[in-house]
Amino acid sequence: MKKIAPFIILFVLAIVAWNVFVHSHGMVFNIDGDEIDGPFGALIGLLFAGGGTLIAGLVMLVVGVVLAVVFAGVGIILLGALGVAALAVAAAISPLLLPLLLPLAIIWFFVNRSRRNRALREHAV
Repeated sequence: MKKIAPFIILFVLAIVAWNVFVHSHGMVFNIDGDEIDGPFGALIGLLFAGGGTLIAGLVMLVVGVVLAVVFAGVGIILLGALGVAALAVAAAISPLLLPLLLPLAIIWFFVNRSRRNRALREHAV
C-alpha cells in the first residue's frame, strides 16, 4: 500500500486538474456585477479562495498566540493567589506549629554555628 499510495494521490490530483481546466465552463465568478467564466474565472476563484484560506490561517495563528498569552497570565495569577493562600494558612496555624518550630530552630542554630566555625578555621589556615 505504501508503494501505491503516491500514485493514487497523483492520479486523483490529475483528475482534479483535468476537471478544473477542461470542464470549467460551469464555473462563474462575479466581481461587481461582471461575470467572469471559463478557465480564467476558475483561476480567479481559486486565487481568492486560497487567499481567504491563508487569511483564515493567519487569523487562527494570531488567536492561538493571544489565547496562549491570556491563559499563561491567568495561570500566573492563579499561582500567585495559591502562594498568598498558602502564606495565609501558614500564618493562621503558626501558633500551633510553635512546639515543632522551636526544636528545628535550635538544630538550625547548631548546624550554622558549626558550619561558621569550620569556615573560620579553613580561612585561618
